[in-house]
Amino acid sequence: MAVVEELTGREAVIQRLRDVGLRVTGPRLEVLTVLAAGGHLDVEAITTTARERLGTLTSQAVYEMLRHFQETGLVSKFDRPGLPAVFEISGPVHQHALCVVCGRVENVDATAPKPPRGALPAWQVEDAEIVFKGLCPGCRAEAPTA
Repeated sequence: MAVVEELTGREAVIQRLRDVGLRVTGPRLEVLTVLAAGGHLDVEAITTTARERLGTLTSQAVYEMLRHFQETGLVSKFDRPGLPAVFEISGPVHQHALCVVCGRVENVDATAPKPPRGALPAWQVEDAEIVFKGLCPGCRAEAPTA
């Protein structure tokens, strides 16, 4: 899978679309530009931001673009239990921290461990992830003190 290490500026976004064989269209360019600005965004946030710049854009179109972006390795998806999934530009391997109150997601520079020797003898493990769960700084500040 292709990995986007850095997307800055429209020209870089255009080049990445071309590099993975996707046709450059206004909506694709805008959605990828929104994601390249950083953070973990759900489809609603991506659609709203891109729609402000484009004028019209449906959530269904954004879902389709994100599917293509995932298939080509441009974008990664992070599923949040009970909340909409969020998307980010693919980059170096990392883990995530998830706020259990507001659903905020942050990247964590950490490597997932391998299973202990003999723990999964019949498995071919291809990937693992760690999710650190807790309170983000904003929710922690609002939490009642014990």
